[in-house]
Amino acid sequence: MKKTLLILILSIFTFSYSQENTFYTSAYQTLDNMLLDKQQYSFKEAVFSVEDAYYQGKLDQEEFNGKIKFFANFCKTIMNNRKLDYSEKDAEKVSKYSSIFSLMSETTPVIRNNDTIKFKPFQYDFEDVFGHQEYSNLFVSKLLNTQKGNCNSMPYLYKILAEELGITANLALAPNHIYIKHNIKSIGWYNTELTSGIFPQDSWLMASGFIHLNAIQNGVFMKALNNKESLALLLVDLGNAYNRSFPDNDGSFPLQCAERAIKVYPFLANALLLQAETHKKQFQKLMKEQNTEDIETALNNPKAKELFDLMNKEYTHIHEIGYRSMPEDMYLDWLVSLKTERAKYEDTRMK
Repeated sequence: MKKTLLILILSIFTFSYSQENTFYTSAYQTLDNMLLDKQQYSFKEAVFSVEDAYYQGKLDQEEFNGKIKFFANFCKTIMNNRKLDYSEKDAEKVSKYSSIFSLMSETTPVIRNNDTIKFKPFQYDFEDVFGHQEYSNLFVSKLLNTQKGNCNSMPYLYKILAEELGITANLALAPNHIYIKHNIKSIGWYNTELTSGIFPQDSWLMASGFIHLNAIQNGVFMKALNNKESLALLLVDLGNAYNRSFPDNDGSFPLQCAERAIKVYPFLANALLLQAETHKKQFQKLMKEQNTEDIETALNNPKAKELFDLMNKEYTHIHEIGYRSMPEDMYLDWLVSLKTERAKYEDTRMK
């Protein structure tokens, strides 16, 4: 009787774990299908699939899409009620970029029943910026619900809204950071920073002190990501979300996400780090199984030796391509500097 009960409990646990994994494998398949067939591409759907996997299928897609549709229509209203002083052939595209920026970064007057209501912009949320306490604080769904976000959710939403309006937006990376890059006929490339509502020069990015020349040359930082590379970024998000959902996992799923992302974007530091950190975790697990804290003793195990050599090779590669990590407190100071030193870093071409 006891044996039968134990088998039943183990079966229930295994089934439950399998069901939980299903949400992640489904999200992975969604992203992989988009990478294989551009006709299936939708950044909105890709973002939703990652966040829904973390919520174990409990995220309301109709509500998610409805809020995005509302904000996309708001952008259209902004466009219909103003005219930009811009006469190049890409004026319509620029008008759409401008409307999204206004929605997200500026107080917008709205006339309703002869009353003027001021629609407040999205705000940067300084609480749990990196999602340490709750991973969902990085999510677009959280931003849609609260109008407070960070350098993950805000540029993601911007890209989603751009695609809803029939245009594209390029994500770009900096240490611990994501922003938007655009290319327009009048001035070429320029940066859009949503966390502070400013168009910063590249000098602001370089001012962080953590962008190595090799990182720029290799496209680690400051590169305008195409749609496939943006999906690769979401694959890393998916792997990290899985680690938060199942901290004691064997590493196979995060590695699958990292390896697929690296195949798409070989210099995606976030993916390379996920890969190296997963191998490090696997090595530490082997040490624990051997009941030793001595690395030399652990290396007597061929599998441990293989993992140790692999992760060292991976960390060396990450450093060689120019990636440097920025301490979190320094990141926040650097982010705030864009507002406190606005005159120094603002792109005057956008005025």
